[in-house]
Amino acid sequence: MRSPFRLFALVMGGCVAVAGCGAQAAGPPSAGGGNGPRPSIVKLDSGRIQGVDNGKVRTYQGIRFARPPVGERRWKHPARIKPWKGVADATKPGQPCVQTEAGKRIGGEDCLFLNVTAPARRSGKALPVMVWLYGGGYTSGLGSAYDAQRLADQGNVIVVTPNYRLGAFGYFGLAGLSGSGTFGLADQLEALRWTKRNAAAFGGDARNVTLFGESAGGMSTCALLTSPATKRLIDKAVIQSGSCMLDWVSGTYLPIPGMPGFTPYSSRKANAATGATAAKQLGCAAGKELACMRAKPVAELMKVNETFASNLAYDTPLLPLSPPRALREGRFLRVPVLSGGTKDENNGYIHGAGKAGFPVTAANYPELMKGAFGANAGKVMKKYPLSDYSSPALAWATVGNDRAWACPTFSGNKAMAARTRVYAYEFADEKAPNIGDIPASFPPGAQHGSELPYLFDLGGAPWPTLTTEQWRLAGQMIGYWTTFARTGNPNSVGAPEWPAFTPAGRAVLSLKPAGQGGIEPTDYSSAHRCGFWSGLPD
Repeated sequence: MRSPFRLFALVMGGCVAVAGCGAQAAGPPSAGGGNGPRPSIVKLDSGRIQGVDNGKVRTYQGIRFARPPVGERRWKHPARIKPWKGVADATKPGQPCVQTEAGKRIGGEDCLFLNVTAPARRSGKALPVMVWLYGGGYTSGLGSAYDAQRLADQGNVIVVTPNYRLGAFGYFGLAGLSGSGTFGLADQLEALRWTKRNAAAFGGDARNVTLFGESAGGMSTCALLTSPATKRLIDKAVIQSGSCMLDWVSGTYLPIPGMPGFTPYSSRKANAATGATAAKQLGCAAGKELACMRAKPVAELMKVNETFASNLAYDTPLLPLSPPRALREGRFLRVPVLSGGTKDENNGYIHGAGKAGFPVTAANYPELMKGAFGANAGKVMKKYPLSDYSSPALAWATVGNDRAWACPTFSGNKAMAARTRVYAYEFADEKAPNIGDIPASFPPGAQHGSELPYLFDLGGAPWPTLTTEQWRLAGQMIGYWTTFARTGNPNSVGAPEWPAFTPAGRAVLSLKPAGQGGIEPTDYSSAHRCGFWSGLPD
């Protein structure tokens, strides 16, 4: 059987391609600011850099924030960058971290670069800073794919988009190897430290930093809330489709026979076992795995890269507890949180699995139910009968939407809301950009990642199919996100009221265009049958 993590890359290929191609605004932004781009020089703690001022925003790309993690530094925590002389060029992105795109290897190990987008206008008042962590299953993604000009300009904030190590390079581990399973997380922490030291150089407020991310970036954001190392590095957090509580039972992530259930995190012991197996697979002798693996060329390590897709390790210095347990026990950073996901998270995954050779059919639907829910399969079948859906694939996608994504997110929000201020949302535009290239017969819905074009210009260009109503929603969402970054409360001019979430589970805001009912509260728990799932015996 093909590796489920390699299949993940096939399933989500459309989303990866998007990321690489990649008063509220009522339409797409206009280009430029008048007299053409001008050089813009700032002085960092490590030296001067030159970026570009286009009249609306100042952009600085390809800034090193840590020493290259190559050679003996492979699988070590990042080290602070050494100062340089002269003026470093910051007009083009740095190299992405090693990954596979469209079946080809791109990037390299020397990849710890970040990008900064800041408003061109300077008011004299320090601006909020937002640090973005990209998604991609911990095996793909790059900061420069997320053009933040609209966020910076419309929201009057500074946006930082760092790279972090991926796959085997970011999450490899062995018994006795310091930092096992957390090198990518350590990169994210180093980017936050860099941001705190250098925010003022761009006009930012080092005392007002919001960490936000989507998918693996959201999972990392949630995990970092539970890390002692994050203390004093962030002041707010936005978790998009990445709750610590996400939990896929067998088949709900991808309908592959025999694929075990999993969470986004791995114990230190399990991570080390995965590392030892990978080393053996690549021919490394017992007791000499680390030296052998450090000597391996990148091409060799890519053979085991997807094995580390969900191997962010806990029971480690950076993550002492599993993030779900930390949330349940209240052992997390008490900062304001904005948290949610998309209404139809699973649609792209299930459609992609079908294209990759693992379709859901009327014949295998009962078997998938049995594999996922055992003795409770009949109860779940009765709750999600095939007769209620246009296809077996859509029925199974809905089971996964509710059981693996929506209700765990709901539980996570309740756990956080018991101890800090939380604002909960669901992105629900049923005609959102079809980033996974799903045929209309499925239908795509608000699939995983489909909110991203509303916040960023993926690959540097506004999404071409957004309507006037959708552009207005994009402007309202930017208003919510950046006002939250500024004050810890998303309520902003030109958008409906967003009440705080409560432990009782009320006040989830549905984000959709006016023609679909607009932004309004939704009975999220009922819509996703969370009462049923919470009452289902193990």
